[in-house]
Amino acid sequence: MQSNTIPANNPHDCELSEKTTKLPFTLQDLKVAIPAECFQPNLIKSLFYFFRDILIITLLYAVAHYLDSWYFWPVFWIMQGTMFWALFVIGHDCGHQSFSKHKWLNDLIGHLSHTPILVPYHGWRISHRTHHKNTGNIDNDESWYPVTKSQYKQMPLLQKLGRYYVFLLAYPVYLFKRSPGKDGSHFLPSSPLFKPSEKQDVLTSTILWIGMVGLLGFFTYQWGWMWLLKYYAMPYIVFVIWLDLVTFLHHTEPDIPWYRGEDWTFLKGAISSIDRDYGFINHIHHDIGTHVAHHIFLNMPHYNLRRATEAIKPIMGEYFHQSQEPIWKALWRSALSCHFVPDTGNKVYYTSNRQK
Repeated sequence: MQSNTIPANNPHDCELSEKTTKLPFTLQDLKVAIPAECFQPNLIKSLFYFFRDILIITLLYAVAHYLDSWYFWPVFWIMQGTMFWALFVIGHDCGHQSFSKHKWLNDLIGHLSHTPILVPYHGWRISHRTHHKNTGNIDNDESWYPVTKSQYKQMPLLQKLGRYYVFLLAYPVYLFKRSPGKDGSHFLPSSPLFKPSEKQDVLTSTILWIGMVGLLGFFTYQWGWMWLLKYYAMPYIVFVIWLDLVTFLHHTEPDIPWYRGEDWTFLKGAISSIDRDYGFINHIHHDIGTHVAHHIFLNMPHYNLRRATEAIKPIMGEYFHQSQEPIWKALWRSALSCHFVPDTGNKVYYTSNRQK
């Protein structure tokens, strides 16, 4: 694995007591290094990727229906679930308002991308905004943040099983219940996730989500449970695995720091992520693995992230985190070594329950 981390003789020991750290570059330093056009959405490109995904999904359904073979169904599930995930990433751009310069179009395409795969667009968009505003902050981050050692010891067995052993299926639960230690639902305007002014947006997405569930129920009534399993449930599970896998690996790494209190800043949190290489899948899921640049400039279209990454890497130097390690190895290692962080310290790192 190639992993560039914040330099220290022994980051897991000496930096726990460090009160503050200062980065050798600023947000403005990074911004001026990137060509200005990288920040501008290209509507033709954005629409191309959206309709390309829709076309591939449609063709996969047509082929599966034509063949209707148990030799092909498992292949279809993996391919279609991956395309569901690609469609989610399009909606992800919409949520960041980087799909186009028009909010109404972003929200329209966002709903068209997310509702069919049972994601409440506005509810998710708002909670994802909270994640980006607080990335790397142990107390305020929204997704895949660490628990402390004392919280780990007090965690019920069922919750440990969900968080550490079947976490690749966690996303649907998160939509209804959020992460450990946080309350609220992505479907209810009364959730602490949302401001009163966001009530209508949340209701809109929730109603559309319910409508999609109703449509699936109607199709199941017409064509049976086997139809639901073959055409929707299995691809949906593959999509959920992709979503949890990628999100987990973006923010779960033994050498990536987490912050508390005054030592946290937006930029420190934004670069506390890691770029991953998914091989030939990179283009299919819209280069979502180029995650560091995305967290620094969250309103940048996905098709400009690679160019932006190459521009900021020389400035960031050892502060830029990347890995060429095979995804399955990275997943295995992080799952075994990243269980909790110390109860105290302004800058801390994941450790394992196996370590004394």
